[in-house]
Amino acid sequence: MEFTVIDYSIFALLLLLSSAIGLFYALSGDRQRTVQEFLLANRNMGFLPVALSLLATFQSAVAILGVPAEIYHFGTEYWFLGCSYFLGLLIPAHIFIPVFYRLRITSTYEYLELRFNKTVRVFGTITFIFQMVIYMGVVLYAPALALNAVTGFDLWSAVLTMGLVCTLYTTLGGLKAVIWTDVFQTLVMFAGQLAVIVVGAQRVGGMARVWHLAEQEGKISGIDLNPDPFERHTFWTLAVGGVFMMLSLYGVNQAQVQRYLSSRSEREAKLSCYAVFPCQQIVLCLSCLTGLVMFVYDREHTLAPGNRPRSSDQLVLYFVMDVLKDLPGLPGLFVACLFSGSLSTISSAFNSLATVTMEDLVRPHCPRLSEAQATLLSKLLALGYGLLCLGMAYVSSMLGPVLQAAISIFGMVGGPLLGLFCLGMFFPCANPTGAVVGLLAGLAMAFWVGIGSLMHSMGAAAGTPPPNSTVLPAMGNLTTILATTLLAPTEAPKSPTGLQKFYSLSYMWYSAHNSTTVIVVGLLVSLLTGPTPAASVDPRTIYPVLPHLLCCLPQKYKQRLCCGVGFPDQNTDTVDAVAKTKGVPNGLPHPGLGRQEEEEGQGYIRAAGAPAYAVQETSF
Repeated sequence: MEFTVIDYSIFALLLLLSSAIGLFYALSGDRQRTVQEFLLANRNMGFLPVALSLLATFQSAVAILGVPAEIYHFGTEYWFLGCSYFLGLLIPAHIFIPVFYRLRITSTYEYLELRFNKTVRVFGTITFIFQMVIYMGVVLYAPALALNAVTGFDLWSAVLTMGLVCTLYTTLGGLKAVIWTDVFQTLVMFAGQLAVIVVGAQRVGGMARVWHLAEQEGKISGIDLNPDPFERHTFWTLAVGGVFMMLSLYGVNQAQVQRYLSSRSEREAKLSCYAVFPCQQIVLCLSCLTGLVMFVYDREHTLAPGNRPRSSDQLVLYFVMDVLKDLPGLPGLFVACLFSGSLSTISSAFNSLATVTMEDLVRPHCPRLSEAQATLLSKLLALGYGLLCLGMAYVSSMLGPVLQAAISIFGMVGGPLLGLFCLGMFFPCANPTGAVVGLLAGLAMAFWVGIGSLMHSMGAAAGTPPPNSTVLPAMGNLTTILATTLLAPTEAPKSPTGLQKFYSLSYMWYSAHNSTTVIVVGLLVSLLTGPTPAASVDPRTIYPVLPHLLCCLPQKYKQRLCCGVGFPDQNTDTVDAVAKTKGVPNGLPHPGLGRQEEEEGQGYIRAAGAPAYAVQETSF
């Protein structure tokens, strides 16, 4: 099916308005003249736009295509992932946000230097850059490839236009432009999905009939309480394993933490985390309803055999183009919805990559940069990463079957980074050596399981792929959603054994498995090489999670769990006031607060007689 002029006009309007928002913030206010304004929107954003930006950042086009295809093939079991959103957003609001916000940092990885040393910070930064550079090209190229296969929409025209427009408004308007374009693009995504659901349901007799027929066909899933971690989807896999996936995204990922830090207060940052919870539930419901409507529609309006989709991601597009073919403009609205997902994701990638490169790799080695020079360099970094994204999209077009591995890398890296931050924040005894070795062990474990599953899938190409594999059996299937990949096997697989069984671990447990590896290995190495002395730990970087969880223990035992680190209560407003009046940018301690640095690599110690500068213990 070919697009009409109206469809192209709607798509062009999306790009025009996105560019206009970037130009507006480039020419208004302080005109992005400071690093604080360019990278953190002057720390003056309200909770609602931040919440919608948090939602849009990882609601990519592959998710818009992937989740309905998952529901179409397997039923509504995936819907139970919504149960993980509660803890997956409550924990960041009460643990990660207070620590990060009160440190007044810009890059998440500044925390790692404050807690450990510069080496750990650089390891974390490089890991994040590797993760995002690989992913941002794929997230731009993959939806364009699927769209081209189904609609004839010119592949490279779409890729180049989207990449250049996104680079333009990210470079000119900074984080404020990124957040407000995310808000606009989120509304477009909602509108596109709603249009498909309403029109599709009306074509088959209404939503009540859709639900009834789906229930008859066994697509409405009950609660599966099977605790087996090798089962692809069960209630525990989705509701518990999903919490760790959410924490790796909403707890420690630079793209999300940067939005928390742009809030005008810690309270606004927490409210943004609360506000994104119902939004996430709505997005999940829309995607699942799209899958059900698509299933019923396909049963009653079967596509011609010659037009049958070749892959799961194309399935959604074939459905959309068929159901909206008599309504000019609506196919264009869905394409705008699809590319809004890509725009919001890659713009966040550009901005967060520019931030960590500037704050973690450039500024420590060029401390004499003036504010104007640092701001200009930040903009050039955003521009450079935008052009690199286009290059990665081209590389993605040549990867062939390796493309699935590139997509899966995003999920492989998220778990170890979560484990690294949890190791530092929850275990005061952890030392820099344990942190580095733990991170490397977690990454090795992640790539072993992920790549092993990939190779096993490719080796068994003639048969049925493993049910929990992290990749899809065909090149065109790009239904990875963040750290997940959705499969559609056509027959029951044989029960795997040995290493094959290990490779069958449900992908929803990957973040939990890999982050736990980092923590366990990190603690063991720390204990073997000598735990960090309590006097060397900056109390601001620790959240005493064990004393909170074991609150019934006597006080002396809870103190032992803190490894001797003191946590005097301190009012939140006082912390903010001290940070604003006495602190310095980038989370570094002010020399007047009675703190001194040791030799490089030794962390921080308290000067004799200096008062402890600690975070308030928040109740959870």
